[in-house]
This record gives sequence, C-alpha cells and structure tokens, in this order.
Amino acid sequence: MNDTREVREVEVVVIGAGQAGLSSAYHLRRTGFEPERDFVVLDHSPGPGGAWQFRWPSLTYGKVHGMHSLPGMELTDADPARSSSQVIAEYFAAYERTFDLRVRRPVEVRAVREGSGGRLLVETSHGDWSTRALINATGTWDRPFWPRYPGQETFRGRQLHTAQYPGPEAFAGKRLVVVGGGASGTQHLLEIAEYAAATTWVTRRPPVYREGPFTEEYGRAAVALVEERVRQGLPPKSVVSVTGLPLNDAIRQGLADGVLERRPMFDRITPDGVEWADGRRVDADVILWATGFRAAIDHLAPLRLREPGGGIRVEGTRSVADPRIHLVGYGPSASTIGANRAGRAAVRDIRKLLAETSEQTEEPAVA
Repeated sequence: MNDTREVREVEVVVIGAGQAGLSSAYHLRRTGFEPERDFVVLDHSPGPGGAWQFRWPSLTYGKVHGMHSLPGMELTDADPARSSSQVIAEYFAAYERTFDLRVRRPVEVRAVREGSGGRLLVETSHGDWSTRALINATGTWDRPFWPRYPGQETFRGRQLHTAQYPGPEAFAGKRLVVVGGGASGTQHLLEIAEYAAATTWVTRRPPVYREGPFTEEYGRAAVALVEERVRQGLPPKSVVSVTGLPLNDAIRQGLADGVLERRPMFDRITPDGVEWADGRRVDADVILWATGFRAAIDHLAPLRLREPGGGIRVEGTRSVADPRIHLVGYGPSASTIGANRAGRAAVRDIRKLLAETSEQTEEPAVA
C-alpha cells in the first residue's frame, strides 16, 4: 500500500511550546523566519502553558521559584495567590498571540528520522514535516521517573508520582511516605503534613540546604556542572540537584516541626508500607514518588544520538552527533532563564548552518 501522508516542508521545526520552545520561536520570528512558511511549532498539550498547565492547584504563583519572563514580554502584576498553572497558561497564551507564533496543537511527534536530500523527517499524528533543522524543546514532564524497589508490586495502598499530585487535601487522614530530596518533595511534605495522619520523608542522600541569596555567580557555577555532564554524553541532572534546597522560612519551620526529619532510603516495600534492612518499618497508605523526571527525547531515537553513557552529547544547544538538531531546555538550559538564552543561541547557530548549507547546494553558473 502506498504511503499517501502529506509531507510539508519548512526550514525549522520546533517541538514543544513550553518556555524553551516559545523562546526559540520568538527568536526565529525576530530574525525574519515566518511561522508556517519557514518554521512550525508543534505541541502535544491541549492548550498553552507547557508543563505548567499540569501543575497541582496548590502550587500558587507565589510559591514558584525563579519563573523568568519570556523574551520580549514581561509577566507582570500576577496575583501570587492564584494557581501557577492558570497564571502561566494565560501568560503563554497571550505571548503566542502577541508574536503570532501559530502553535499547532495537539500534535504528537512520533519520530524524527533521516529524510531525503539532507533533510529530517518529523512524523506526527497530524501529517509529516520535512525540515532542514530541528529545535527539540520537549522538556521532562512526560517522563516521570519511577524507581524500582523490591516488593513494589505488593503494596496494597496507593502509589503516585509528583506528575499526578492532586494537592494536599487528597491525603487527609492518610499515612504517607514521600520519597525524594528535591524541591517538589519538600513542598509536598510541608503541604500534606497539615492534612495527613502521619508523614515519613525518605531520600537516597541527606538533603543539602543552601543559605543566603542565590547569586548569579553561584548560578553560573551550578549550570557549569550540569553542562559538563551533557558535554560528556551523560544524562543531564537538574540544575536544582546541584544547587541544594533554599533554607527559607517554610523549610526552617518544617525542620523545627519535625516534618522534614529525613530518613535514609528504605530497602523494600511491603503490602502495608516500607521496611529497612535493620528491621525498622513504617506503615503507609500512600507512597508519593517525588523522584524527578527524565528528558522526553524518545522520538529522537531513530537518529541514534545517544552516547554509551545514556545521554546526548551537546555543545551549547547543538547535538555533537548531528548539527541539525538543537536541544533547548535540556540539561543546563532547563531553567526558565536558561531556556530563554538557549533559544537565542540555537536560532543563531541554525541561521549560520542554513546559510552554509544553502551555499554548498547552490549550483555553479553555466558558462
């Protein structure tokens, strides 16, 4: 049977319309690329807002740490008491309208593979695209990381991940084990403790608390550590994983109240809770895995970009193995301010690449 799927041609395909994707689209637009004619933005979410639209209702805008405005349009006068999912979804929607980015959604990108004539073929749920360059800005929200522990399948209670967190009221009267030493784990604990019958916090490593302001110099040093991993082709760690937890008033109160009394990681899960090798055990109704996310890059698998270490080697935002591919919001550019800068850098590199390849393919004049 012949494949009759329509294939449309553009210069650049942007996958994802979160902070990284919108920043990239803005810089494409600003440097003369026309949406739909020269580039297209594909997003699998039902509406604007990136991963923010899926955040739990109790994560108000006032609790969001370090949300940096998109380039060219500030986020101003946001009510700190409103849900961050609403505030940021509205902001992203206004941004898309203001700069006429024409995001196509919901579109599922199924695979990116080698096309013809040196182009890439982007296969989607709504037709295919042939492109000379690709900006991958798919983030991590779609790849929640669930660790595996002995006995996990025997647990009679409920197990859920941060990605499914419904808010603290859902755990009223429950005995809860929260797994994970990052910002989400501590936020969940501080909220849930007011409702739950009991909470237990377990982490693989003792939490590291950071006192004092998060200076620009400190931020650069943290980003450099993450950058070195992706340069070596290792899976990126989050910037937060190397900065530590800010020792703010809420954290101090949680430590004083005993809510943030950390225990080492348990050794097995039982039908009724968790257990350590020395015989200690905790009964639980719920295990909440606040164990982070991995990069959502499975659709790039046909290009064989992964290194033996499991990650994609990246210099700046460019894939070392394939200069047509840029990963924005990956590794060191996963923060909101990092995504803005990376979007600009990716577009600059892509413009240079397209100019060079155009020169190479020009036919010599006939004498």
